[in-house]
Amino acid sequence: MDFGIAGRVALVCGSSQGLGRAIADVLAAEGADVVINSRSADKLETVRAQIAEASGANVHAAAADLTDPAAVDHIVRAAEQAFGKIDILVTNTGGPPAGAFEDHSPEVWRNAIAQNFESVVNLTRAVLPGMKERRWGRIVNVTSVSVKQPVDGLILSNAIRAGVTGFAKTVSNEVASFNVTVNNVLPGFTHTERSRHLAEKVAERDGITVEQAYEAWEGEIPMGRLADPPEFGAVAAFLCSEQASYVTGQSIAVDGGWIKGLV
Repeated sequence: MDFGIAGRVALVCGSSQGLGRAIADVLAAEGADVVINSRSADKLETVRAQIAEASGANVHAAAADLTDPAAVDHIVRAAEQAFGKIDILVTNTGGPPAGAFEDHSPEVWRNAIAQNFESVVNLTRAVLPGMKERRWGRIVNVTSVSVKQPVDGLILSNAIRAGVTGFAKTVSNEVASFNVTVNNVLPGFTHTERSRHLAEKVAERDGITVEQAYEAWEGEIPMGRLADPPEFGAVAAFLCSEQASYVTGQSIAVDGGWIKGLV
């Protein structure tokens, strides 16, 4: 399927590895000009070269820490200077620390909110005026299955991602008439560095091996396995497509059936 986004400009945050990288790969392969982002300039340049070589797309790297509002403005300006506009925004940052409520200090909460909520608000604020003016835009937020079924030991993610969901749904209604869509994609257990870290935390907490932690997750998933990042990337990239023009305000899980609810 041709996604109809050749020549569109996509800013994909947290894209030096994992889920963000998978989304950037698909968008570049579909002919979009892509701006990738992470905190590490050296790693980002390596990834930029890899994506450009594999896809033939124009790829620009913009390193920044998205917890800093000034850094958000920097990468948006860098994208606009490189390609003149931003048509597609994919918000994505590393997940907050695992742990129970009493494990986290007020500072940890503040940092998690800045990283996983305020960054989404600031990025959206920066790109929406141009999208509305051009009457075309796609915003896709990478959140978590925890917004539909909370995950034990992930209170920060459970709480903050739910806030992003409410924000996104509200904004989606406000901008729908401008042909701008806003959706969330909810990764389930996926083979990433984040899942490895969580498996190590579970193993330490429960006195089991990391492999046993993975096996326990697999036992909860009807498909019996974790996802691979490209499987997630394809779904997120579809929501950036021309064909997804009538899909907005949705939270779509890519979880192998892990969520037990009906919606």
